[in-house]
Amino acid sequence: MPATPARAVVLLSGGLDSTTTLAIALQEGFRVHALTVQYGQRHAGEVAAARRIAHSMGAVEHVVCDVDLRRFGGSALTGDLDVPTHRSREEMAHGIPVTYVPARNTVFLSLALAWSETLGTGDIFLGVNAIDYSGYPDCRPEYIVAFQRLANLATKGAVERTCPVTIHTPLIDCTKGEIIRRGLALGVDYALTCSCYVPAADGSACGRCDACLLRLQGFADNGLRDPIRYVDSTP
Repeated sequence: MPATPARAVVLLSGGLDSTTTLAIALQEGFRVHALTVQYGQRHAGEVAAARRIAHSMGAVEHVVCDVDLRRFGGSALTGDLDVPTHRSREEMAHGIPVTYVPARNTVFLSLALAWSETLGTGDIFLGVNAIDYSGYPDCRPEYIVAFQRLANLATKGAVERTCPVTIHTPLIDCTKGEIIRRGLALGVDYALTCSCYVPAADGSACGRCDACLLRLQGFADNGLRDPIRYVDSTP
């Protein structure tokens, strides 16, 4: 009998990067268990996008976990602070913007770690990127290295050496253009994804926030038009 493919937990936000990461995990032969965290984000439409993506791309299972980070505030994505718009690449490269959600990736990875341990796998995929991004500290390579070290001290499987933890970040040193190119080669339908921090009531992306500007530039770098709808698609 052929061996059963290994399992992996993929953190799936519904955005461009996490969807590409899911496609990579599938390409590498993993049976994907997708995890989406509904954390009180203003752009909650991404959760519906994650459901569409997990279903259409063939995830074995998709769990939406509720963790209300609005109780702590501190971010334009979970509170009433204004989301920055029309920032240049240089502005994005310096400082940490108000769209940073305190400890978000630490919370997400901890949940993924707990689920992966019950599934009997140490493979966790996360679509963080440290090239075309807004300067979030929990997207940097040194953070991922530190969390993986922590995870291998904190779980039964790792301590007993039956299930060591590996945090896969296949996009961490890619530009948005490179990410899109890789996803298209894997057959990703980016029309299903949602990246905007402040989408309109009809779901159209704003075209002005950091997430939209980086995404639009990535498609432009490939000579392509982004397939999602925009209120304003002029960077």
